[in-house]
Amino acid sequence: MTTLLAVIFVFGLLILGHEFGHFMLAKLTGIKVNEFSFGMGPRLLKFGKGETEYSWRIFPIGGFVKMLGEDEQVDNPKSFSSKSTPARISVIAAGPVMNIIIPIIIFAGIAMFSGYAKPVVKDYAKPLSGSNITYPAKSAGIMAGDRITHVNGKKILVYDDFRMFMYQNKGKPFDVTVNRGGKSVNLHIVPVFDKNYDSYMVGIEPYFGRASLPEGIQYGYLNTVSIIKQMGGYLKGVVMGKASVNDISGPVGIIKYTSEAAKAGFSTLLFFTALLSINLAIINLIPFPALDGGWLIILIIEGITRKKLDADKVGIANFVGFAFLMVLTILITFKDIFKFSGF
Repeated sequence: MTTLLAVIFVFGLLILGHEFGHFMLAKLTGIKVNEFSFGMGPRLLKFGKGETEYSWRIFPIGGFVKMLGEDEQVDNPKSFSSKSTPARISVIAAGPVMNIIIPIIIFAGIAMFSGYAKPVVKDYAKPLSGSNITYPAKSAGIMAGDRITHVNGKKILVYDDFRMFMYQNKGKPFDVTVNRGGKSVNLHIVPVFDKNYDSYMVGIEPYFGRASLPEGIQYGYLNTVSIIKQMGGYLKGVVMGKASVNDISGPVGIIKYTSEAAKAGFSTLLFFTALLSINLAIINLIPFPALDGGWLIILIIEGITRKKLDADKVGIANFVGFAFLMVLTILITFKDIFKFSGF
């Protein structure tokens, strides 16, 4: 039951949030919305209100907002096809934008109610009792109150950026820049391996505490930007063959990870939901037919050429793209089934 409720919560928040963005901008720009659907496949239930039909479909792996004139040219002032290019761009972009706003709010809430680590040094970390290791932070010149701003020239937005760098750096010496009383100080650190933690350490204990509202919003924004950069780097690695596609999961994998996150606690589930929301935003912005990114490319071309593309041809391209994405989803689903069943 816990898994079911967690899955409904995660999928519901992400899908409804995304589609609500499209829906609200469509309404604000005077476009008629024929249907607002949660889920795909056969309808389980529906009801009408005003000019829009609201439906719940059997497969909770997506959703859609069906607008008048979205896939064909319609001679009606309330159709999507009749609106200006900026208006249509705003409607299409609203979905991914909502999926960026959601994690900012979630991360801000986590920082305010559960707390977060700042990229500011509170004290020197101490090795476990009985260890003869001396961590290098103090000897390198790091002081309490220093704010870590860069490592090897790479900007540090949140403390997790520093943790990720340490994990990927694998013990190599590195340069760190800290802000100390408004001045930038450059330091050189040589990490040491601590077998008790099975990792390389420098000996920094960050500040941890609950954020105020302004601090929470700032952290939510910075953490979202940081994760977008990480995911962008991963996708670049996949394209260049430097990262494995085996880490990509479909609905089955998401359900499994959602279940694990729910068991770890509500804060973990919220964090996982925020990661998925960012992932959904990035994927939707890929310039491929049937995705928001494909629509935006078409609209940008129309804006530059000042000539609308054939709506019927655009509709066919979106249909073919949608069919391809459905097949890809099925293949990834089978991959997840074999992966998690141990075959």
